[in-house]
Amino acid sequence: MDYVSLIFIAIGLSMDAFAVAICNGMAMKSVKVRHAVAFGLMFGGMQAIMPIIGYFVGSLVSGYIESFAYWIAFILLALIGGKMLLDAFRGKEEDSIKDGQFISLAALFALGVATSIDALVVGINFALIEWNIWISALVIGVVTFTLSFAGVYAGKKLGMALQKYATILGGVVLIAIGLKILLQHLFF
Repeated sequence: MDYVSLIFIAIGLSMDAFAVAICNGMAMKSVKVRHAVAFGLMFGGMQAIMPIIGYFVGSLVSGYIESFAYWIAFILLALIGGKMLLDAFRGKEEDSIKDGQFISLAALFALGVATSIDALVVGINFALIEWNIWISALVIGVVTFTLSFAGVYAGKKLGMALQKYATILGGVVLIAIGLKILLQHLFF
């Protein structure tokens, strides 16, 4: 594997985090730098940590993780997306958006884990091909940080036109991402 391939892997891994950041940016009352940094650090950090964990776990449990990890990602994203939909339809949007922040730190962590499960599997693959995990983790983390940071701002720009439906759209997108992860694993 070469470094150009690594960049494309990093971009591919960060797309789910980017989409989630956009959806959350859409639902925020106001976007502050600290919110975008929080998304970037959480998503970039989780995307950097997961391949390292996967690398060290390696082939010992690769069959178990590969078959189970996608279910975890699907369940986490579906639960968080489902809660967003429930809150939107029950009129609880104002409870989930406080001081311009859309989600709690616990929910942000859960999203970080859910969107980085595929990076765990990539880390296992890196162990099998004996690729440098430290450089890989750094590149994946920086790319994801950058795209997630930008995604929050992009979402806010899009959200101005869709403010009323941002929470519903965010919930649907999270469920769709979880379903996509699961279907890719089951059928492709």
